[in-house]
Amino acid sequence: MRVLLKLTLDCAPEAAWRAIQSPTVFREAAIPVMKFRSLEPNGFPPRWEEGQHPVAISLGGIPMGTQAIGIELPERRHDGVQILRDNGTGLTGLNAVFDKWDHRMAIAAHPTEPGRTLYRDRLVFSAGALSAAVWPSLWLLWQMRGARLTALAPSWSEDRTGQVS
Repeated sequence: MRVLLKLTLDCAPEAAWRAIQSPTVFREAAIPVMKFRSLEPNGFPPRWEEGQHPVAISLGGIPMGTQAIGIELPERRHDGVQILRDNGTGLTGLNAVFDKWDHRMAIAAHPTEPGRTLYRDRLVFSAGALSAAVWPSLWLLWQMRGARLTALAPSWSEDRTGQVS
């Protein structure tokens, strides 16, 4: 099953690209619905790096289990489009019902609105026989996440260290 988002973000594509690589922005986009806690020895990295990043997830204060966020930065297929992929997996708890999780976020310059970003977000997942039952909840979470990203985007800027602030 899949969940799709297509948004116009009020920021430059470079700022959006830095933002989706930021664990801080990842957590801010989920607040207040979901909370993520890093299970890595040194906590969240300043920027997503390729590889597995284990997290504990809670929803409304209720522990949901653990998940490995599997970050990949695929090569560009189309000029001007940057993609970040989370091909992770649920490890424990309710997250373990997912046997497929392929989340891709694509950033590009908006074709008709200079200085703005076209953001596309696609989640393809499977939870076996539970897929149809899980889809409405994921759809709702993705809509909330999209609203948060849209609200946060105007504040994304670059400081001298290149970090999203």
